[in-house]
Amino acid sequence: MPLTDAGDVDATLRAVLVDVLGLSRERVGAFTETTALFGALPEFDSMAVAGLLTELEERLGILIEDHEVDADMLETYGNLLTFSRAKTLR
Repeated sequence: MPLTDAGDVDATLRAVLVDVLGLSRERVGAFTETTALFGALPEFDSMAVAGLLTELEERLGILIEDHEVDADMLETYGNLLTFSRAKTLR
């Protein structure tokens, strides 16, 4: 079932962070737009990035090209959410 609104994308992104990084639902549920991710969470290392992106592609039904992945996109929850929404809600 395709995601149709921004809330669906937010919920899916949070679920992926819980599943891929092994973080608690409560912790991820408290993430705000400015919550730092890559470089700030020990669980979110370079190995986890590949798993996270693969899982986002599968659950959101999107294709993430290598050239789209950069440090800014992964820096904060808000940046990753904005990227995910842009790819999903076209």
